[in-house]
Amino acid sequence: MLVFAWWRFCAGICMSYVESLTLGVVQGLTEFLPISSSAHLRVVPALLGWADPGAAYSAVIQLGSVIAVIAYFAKDLLKIFTGTIAGLKEKDFDREELRTAGAIIVGTLPVCILGLLLKHHIEDPNGPFRSLITIGCSAIGMALLLGFAEAIGKRQRTIHSVGGRDGLIVGLGQAMALIPGCSRSGSTLTAALFINLTREDGARFSFLLGIPAIILSGLVELKDMLQQHGLAGAAMGELAVGLVAATVVSYACIAWLLKYLQTHSTIVFIIYRLIFGIAVIALATKHMIH
Repeated sequence: MLVFAWWRFCAGICMSYVESLTLGVVQGLTEFLPISSSAHLRVVPALLGWADPGAAYSAVIQLGSVIAVIAYFAKDLLKIFTGTIAGLKEKDFDREELRTAGAIIVGTLPVCILGLLLKHHIEDPNGPFRSLITIGCSAIGMALLLGFAEAIGKRQRTIHSVGGRDGLIVGLGQAMALIPGCSRSGSTLTAALFINLTREDGARFSFLLGIPAIILSGLVELKDMLQQHGLAGAAMGELAVGLVAATVVSYACIAWLLKYLQTHSTIVFIIYRLIFGIAVIALATKHMIH
C-alpha cells in the first residue's frame, strides 16, 4: 500500500513537470505571435483535462518571455537608455531615444492602472475574465480589428518616428489585452498599424512596450507565489521548468516573427484567431471543455 501511494505521489510530481514544460512551450509560442498567450494557457489545459493554471501562474511564466525579449533587444535597450540620459543632459527633448523611452513610459500607464483596478476580477478563476466564451469572443473580435487595421493602415512610418502620442495609443491597445483572447502582441500590433507603422516596426515597438508591463505583473505574482509556496516547494521547481521553456521558445519566436513580417501580412494570424475563437466557443457551449 505504501509503495502504491509513493508511486502515485511520484507520478503526480512527474505529471506536474510535464504540464509546466508544456505550458512553458505554449507561452513561448504564443506570447509574441498575435494569437494570445493567456487564451492558450487557459484553453490548452482545458483541452488536455488539466486544471486551469490561473492568471497568477500565467503572469509569472511570462517572465520567461521578458528574459527572451530583453536578451534579443539588449543593444536597442542600451541605446535607448544611454540616448535618453544624453538627451536629458543636453535638453534635446526631440532626440529619438528620449522620444522612444517616453513613448514606452506613457504606453505602460494604461495597462498598469487598469491592471491594478481589475486585478481581483482578472485572477478570479470563476470570473468572466477566465470564461472560455469570453476568450473565444475576444479572439474573434481582435481578429476582425486586426484585419481592419491591415486594410486601412498605410504602413509608412518606422519606429524612429514614434513619440508620446503613439505610445499612448499603442498602450491603450496593450490594456485591451487584460481580456484573455485579445493578445497583447495582437492588440498592440493592431494599434501600431492604425497609426501607420510598418508591420515589422509595429511588432518591434510592441515588444519593447511590453517589457515594463510584463515585468511588473510577473514580479507581483511571483512575490505572491513565493509567500504561498516558499522556495523549496515542488511548485517552484515546476515554475522553473516552465520559465526556461518559455524563455527559449520566446526568443526563437521573436526572431521568426520580425523576419516574417518583413515580407508577409498578418492574414495567417487573423484566420487562425477566427478558427480558434469559433472552436473555443463551440466546444465550451457543448461542454466539451470546461
